[in-house]
Order: sequence, then structure tokens, then C-alpha cells
Amino acid sequence: MSELPDETPRARILQRFVVDGRIVSMPAKESKRLVVLDHCAQLFEPGVRYPEHEVNAVLGTLHDDVAMLRRYLVDYGLLAREDGVYWRAGGTVEV
Repeated sequence: MSELPDETPRARILQRFVVDGRIVSMPAKESKRLVVLDHCAQLFEPGVRYPEHEVNAVLGTLHDDVAMLRRYLVDYGLLAREDGVYWRAGGTVEV
């Protein structure tokens, strides 16, 4: 029997850590943290370059500590950065 979309492990993790569109806490367990970070990365369009202030504006809708989110996204290879410009470098893509 297949799981309903809202019963997937990914959905359960997001329901636990993202409430009303805001990250309420960053998971300590890396596998869960990656699910939350992938959720963040999906807010950025592949192939588009974003100045840091735009990245901050997008991430600010999710959490007040935008520097933490930027750092995690870059460290895990979901965003790349050069000279203050960011672009999506990884994460899942809807098809």
C-alpha cells in the first residue's frame, strides 16, 4: 500500500519543523536538516542568480536567522556563491 502524499517521511519532517510557512526549529539530525534545507532551496529558481539581499529577503520569510540558513545552504551545496551572488546548485527539482 502506498503512502498518501502528506504521509511521506519528507512531509512528516516538514510538518514538524515548518509551521505556517516558518521554520520553527532547525533539526539537529542531519538527515532531517537536509529535508528542511531542500525545502528552502526550492524557493530559488535553478539558473537564476540572486544578489545577497534578495537571498536574505527570501530566507527571511522562513526564519529570522538568514545568515544561518545561507551558511547551511552553501555548506550543503544547495546554493553556491561567488562575489556576493548566489544561485541554486542542488536540491530536488519538481518535474
